Amino acid sequence: MTDWCKYFNTIKPVCPWSYSAYKKQEIHITNWRSHILELDSYQARIYIAKHHKPRQLKKMSDRFNREREWEEWLWSHPDFGYNSAPVACFIQQDRATLDKIRTQINQIRPK
Repeated sequence: MTDWCKYFNTIKPVCPWSYSAYKKQEIHITNWRSHILELDSYQARIYIAKHHKPRQLKKMSDRFNREREWEEWLWSHPDFGYNSAPVACFIQQDRATLDKIRTQINQIRPK
């Protein structure tokens, strides 16, 4: 069983909004079933793709980013360590919301 709360707590330095979003149940975690769901009211959706290799995750995320320009698709695989998710996964987020969060973070951080 994956301890997602622990994971989101550890990535606060690189993704400061994710822990609070997870605690507010604004991140939906589900298994990948070759079907993309709309985000609806979620900040993000994580599709667990246990049997996917990093190269496959990257290729699929690149394709999703081309096909769904209003979203940003990221991927993570535990083989990469450090801030990687504990399981292979795709991460679906609203592009405009993510850009807004990044802008706010960049305004706070000293240059």
